[in-house]
Amino acid sequence: MQNQIKSLQNPKIKFLNQLKDKSRVRKKEKSFVIEGQREIGLAIKGGYSITQLYYCPSIISFEQVTELIKLISQDIEYFEITQEIYQKLAYRTTTEGIIAIAISKDLSIENFNLATKNPLILVAEAPEKPGNIGALLRTADAAQLDAVFIANPKTDIYNPNIIRSSVGCLFTNNVAIGSSIDIIKFLQLHKINIYGAALQASVNYHTQNYNKPTAIVVGTEATGLSKDFLDNTTQNIKIPMSGVIDSMNVSVAAGILIFEAKRQRNFIG
Repeated sequence: MQNQIKSLQNPKIKFLNQLKDKSRVRKKEKSFVIEGQREIGLAIKGGYSITQLYYCPSIISFEQVTELIKLISQDIEYFEITQEIYQKLAYRTTTEGIIAIAISKDLSIENFNLATKNPLILVAEAPEKPGNIGALLRTADAAQLDAVFIANPKTDIYNPNIIRSSVGCLFTNNVAIGSSIDIIKFLQLHKINIYGAALQASVNYHTQNYNKPTAIVVGTEATGLSKDFLDNTTQNIKIPMSGVIDSMNVSVAAGILIFEAKRQRNFIG
């Protein structure tokens, strides 16, 4: 059914704002907010259930909204909202006039199933900045990795800033979340080689063979990898640098390492 909402004090708008801004509300309600046609479309394609749509007719036509609704298998509610309300809800200045509420998935590593016998996996340990997490997800999507594991995340994976900075690639990757120990156990159980991006006892990254089951693990720029990972890597690897500093942005480093592995696997774009 379609309804019009014209007040910022409407209970649905208040709830939408809470869902957007508060991780504890997202976890309690097992729902999250998606902004933008492309991102909503990717979420639907990724198997997420959309329960509500809110659209601003001065930005997006009802015909465009209808095209999205056609992609959704279940019945949903959709609401027309004013531009004032939309501007209060929207994160982006350049926007597409539509916001959705979706149901969260259980992304725990315990429930993750590998779809291939020779996977290439990115593991990000303790990522905190939504922009970095989004960039890592975009890189993983570009390389068509088999999975992205987030170990000890410091930020709710359904944070709207992660969805925005990933340009919806949260929904195009196979993502799993767990503690460092649980992810290490998973990798060891499936006999996946663990290559940790670290300076300690490391060799240049391009000297290694990534053609067998491989996980490339990156840590934070501030603290690097935890002892848990450092004690369990197959080999630590480093990117040779010629500058004064000995580190680079985690998403840049991950991209270099991932695409070397893809090159070795005869990746054709």
